[in-house]
Amino acid sequence: MRTMGLDAGTKTVGIAISDAFGWTAQGIETIKINEAAGEFGLDRIGELVREHEVSKFVVGFPKNMNNTVGPRGEAAKMFAGLLEETFSLPVVLWDERLTTMAAERVLIDADVSRKKRKKVIDKMAAMMILQGYLDSQK
Repeated sequence: MRTMGLDAGTKTVGIAISDAFGWTAQGIETIKINEAAGEFGLDRIGELVREHEVSKFVVGFPKNMNNTVGPRGEAAKMFAGLLEETFSLPVVLWDERLTTMAAERVLIDADVSRKKRKKVIDKMAAMMILQGYLDSQK
């Protein structure tokens, strides 16, 4: 069984999947959503859950640098609850502070254009969130 990592924003959700051993994370796609309209891409997430035999979710939990939870953190908690309710699978909230910035840095260092970075940044952040969680389990 695999673990799915998610980096949820207001317009997209980056998706990553672990290997079968739970050692490595691979970014697989970015789903367009509309948080304001209550559209969270659950149909597509469900397809990926079935396709990859997912048994657990790890959702990026954006805390403030002083360890408090702001509006984006509350939105992540709500999204995690929605996943748990919809799929009846365990959900772990994982501190994602600075993962998007780290993903951006990696892509800049790899000389990826701004236009291409925008297309893959959320997927890469989801991969970094999931990899951090997987590494903590060893």
